[in-house]
Amino acid sequence: MSSVRLATPDAVLFDLDGTLIDSCADIAAACNHALVTHGRAALAGETIRTYVGDGARVLLARAFGLPRESTELDAPLAAFHAYYRAHPVDQTTLLPGARASLDALRDRKRILATNKPRDTTLLVLEGLGLLGDFDAIRGGGDGPLKPHPFTLLSALEEVGVAPARAWMVGDGPQDVGAGKAAACGATIGVLDGFVTRERLYAAEPDVVLGSLDELVPLLSSAM
Repeated sequence: MSSVRLATPDAVLFDLDGTLIDSCADIAAACNHALVTHGRAALAGETIRTYVGDGARVLLARAFGLPRESTELDAPLAAFHAYYRAHPVDQTTLLPGARASLDALRDRKRILATNKPRDTTLLVLEGLGLLGDFDAIRGGGDGPLKPHPFTLLSALEEVGVAPARAWMVGDGPQDVGAGKAAACGATIGVLDGFVTRERLYAAEPDVVLGSLDELVPLLSSAM
């Protein structure tokens, strides 16, 4: 954990996949369902893990080796969504430190800002008992995806917190980029997610945590 001292936040924005939850197995199952039902070979889960973070269409574009604008992705994308909605938390679990972090922030605004489609996001949160833990939720389809700052700024406006009084916590460069673009008070990178440490460090977050277990001590040390 970095020795950087940060201002105490009034709100914390969290990414979902790879930050609060390990959903790789369920995402991979949905992706492979789309691949196999459309004549392609299934991929290893660790390969699919590297495709996660920029929304479902980009995930499948990478898996199918097609441009994201290709209409050939429309049918596989529908299959992916249908399968994932039917199996949102078959193998998904909370990551270490997730529950403790959310509990430690009960007196502040807790926001979820994910590129996962909103309908699937709500099913995942409900399945894991997290639906009541957030004061605002933004998912794919609510606006431009991260690293665009729209969803962060929209959610912060909803809860009445200025970006400078908020931290953005996530495992990917999309999260760090969105936090910087929104002028959040701090961007917090988490290493035990879906993204390689090289990609995360290249995004230059203000603080890098080894895992979300380190967030509560960071909150306690904030000024």
